[in-house]
Amino acid sequence: MTKIIFATGNKDKLREIKEILSDCDVDIRSMKEAGINVDIVEDGKTFEDNALIKARAIAAHTDAIVLADDSGLEIDYLNKEPGVYSARYMGEDTSYDIKNNNLIERLDGVPKEKRTARFVCAIAAVLPDGKELVTRQTMEGYIGWEIAGANGFGYDPIFYLDEYGCSSAELTPQQKNAISHRGKALRAMREMLVKVI
Repeated sequence: MTKIIFATGNKDKLREIKEILSDCDVDIRSMKEAGINVDIVEDGKTFEDNALIKARAIAAHTDAIVLADDSGLEIDYLNKEPGVYSARYMGEDTSYDIKNNNLIERLDGVPKEKRTARFVCAIAAVLPDGKELVTRQTMEGYIGWEIAGANGFGYDPIFYLDEYGCSSAELTPQQKNAISHRGKALRAMREMLVKVI
């Protein structure tokens, strides 16, 4: 069984990752579960930069494969905000209810065709031999007019998908993982890893 350390402290993200890779013969552990405790400064300009910063920081402490993701929401009308600052938007300790309501207010009066948005996920891998792999995927949608749904986390309750007629927080975990930015990026990374491990 291949050991993978995922550079995250986010339990929701770790749960999604384990669900998406459940058909692989891998033992996925968080940094905490692997006993690695490092402060990582995510000061990259892109999702790819930040994913690599995290993966490299953890790889310095282990000989396992390290995966890291950086993901966020880009809203076209707001010049792709919150972007790489999605987790830190309005302050790191600000609840997503407050963040989501703020974004809905900022889009007050903006018609649907200008509310286009996407979730972006970049995943970086650092292998024991130092080789680095990066993949990036998106999930396209738009920002709705209200918070809806109890599944998912973060910005899911305001991110709507035309093909489902609901927010991504109203999808089942299986539906979301099949189409999400993280699901697509992880499956792409899995294809890359299979060739090298």
